[in-house]
Amino acid sequence: MEDHKEVFWHQLSAEKVVRLLDVDLLTGLADAEVKLRQGKYGPNRLTAQKRRSELVRFLLQFHSALLYILLAAVAITAFLQEWVDASVIFGVVLINAVVGYLQEAKAEKAIEALANMVVTEATVRRNGEKLRVHSEQLVPGDVVLLQSGDKVPADLRLLHVRDLQVDESPLTGESVPVEKHADVLSLDTILAERTNLAFAGTHVTRGQAEGVVWSIGNQTEMGRIARLVSETVNLSTPLTRKLARFSKMLLVAIMALAVLTFVVGVWRGESLVAMFMAAVAMAVAAIPEGLPAAVTITLAIGVARMARRRAIIRKLPAVETLGSTTVICSDKTGTLTENQMTVQQVHAGGERFEVTGGGYEPQGEIRRDGQPVAVAEHPALMECLRAGLMCNDSQLSRSNGRLVVQGDPTEAALLVVAQKAGLPGDEISGSYPRLDVVPFESEHQYMATLHGPHGDGANLVYVKGAVERVIERCTNALQADGTETQLNPEAVFRLADEM
Repeated sequence: MEDHKEVFWHQLSAEKVVRLLDVDLLTGLADAEVKLRQGKYGPNRLTAQKRRSELVRFLLQFHSALLYILLAAVAITAFLQEWVDASVIFGVVLINAVVGYLQEAKAEKAIEALANMVVTEATVRRNGEKLRVHSEQLVPGDVVLLQSGDKVPADLRLLHVRDLQVDESPLTGESVPVEKHADVLSLDTILAERTNLAFAGTHVTRGQAEGVVWSIGNQTEMGRIARLVSETVNLSTPLTRKLARFSKMLLVAIMALAVLTFVVGVWRGESLVAMFMAAVAMAVAAIPEGLPAAVTITLAIGVARMARRRAIIRKLPAVETLGSTTVICSDKTGTLTENQMTVQQVHAGGERFEVTGGGYEPQGEIRRDGQPVAVAEHPALMECLRAGLMCNDSQLSRSNGRLVVQGDPTEAALLVVAQKAGLPGDEISGSYPRLDVVPFESEHQYMATLHGPHGDGANLVYVKGAVERVIERCTNALQADGTETQLNPEAVFRLADEM
């Protein structure tokens, strides 16, 4: 198989993709061919960029004109045996270096975490059999099988798709899963809209697919991001430029005054030693040793605030530049999001309810006309929330102190609003065991679940999906008091448009 670095895989037909990658979809690659390609392309992992040693990175924290002046002041005061002054100034310099070094180390760890985003296991077809292999063992041409819950192990050209949706938020920032297909796309299709490709590090939220690996490791789109983030840049911000100019002016002014003091004192008959000591003392006193500490502490506070919002700040001075930003240009809606869907309004029984709180944390309440409501006193609201809880295949789990979704973000939002209403998910699921399911597919645009008998002994069916598809399967609706009335489709569509 030849290298195909300039191939645009999204514009190629399935037949041409298979021919270029030299693979049989029915049998996959043979073990011998896999070994040859592993030797040629290497393992499917993001390799760490060569970095400076820890010592060099620490010493570079002293690379500043103002710090050079302070270090000179330390040397001079120590020479004069002014140990208290020398210790204080050196302490300021050392604190400045330690804070900068620790922050850069944190950023480096965050960058290294990108490499772990593509480490997973994959289902492949080799030698005509399905195998589970570590993602590092994948090679270009491997036939990969995807299903709901999988992490995409490499960049794939999708060839067979069944209702596949992929969460691409790690790559594009989009909060809504992207529907995938296997059709050929035009050459000028932008990366975020190449829906016949699946990218390493993204997550399958629904459906199944079969695809062929066309890029691994550092050559994947995730690898390109990791490479760009890890590249060393000479950071020059408005603050660093102003401090550099100030340091040079200060150095010139201090040296000039020290020389002037020495010359005038000698001209007036003072001893050379006494005037030298006086000139040195004046120079040390004029150095603003508190300035680096004040700047570092201020920037460190900004970095800490950004870190709480999960933003990587690699260099302390970058905080000042970010704080000076007045306009942010985004390519389209959804890029600047937290990737967390939230239910904000619920309409049930002819009543409209507001939901407070945001994200996946179940902190908030359900209100009507600005006042909290007891959900149990509103039967229609209770049934609506129960339907969203039961007709649901997603889960929320806590990782590193943060709730993450396993499945579709929209379904996760339904789980969270049920928790805000106080509905015990495990208890309700146990009381209404699921017997069968009609999974969501783009063709019929709804999902239905069948649940075992409860109370009166009758089975229950919960349905959720597009308004048009759900309404056409309904005849009655619940009123606020829980009694049934004839459904008014026009009113429902009107309310949906208003929301």
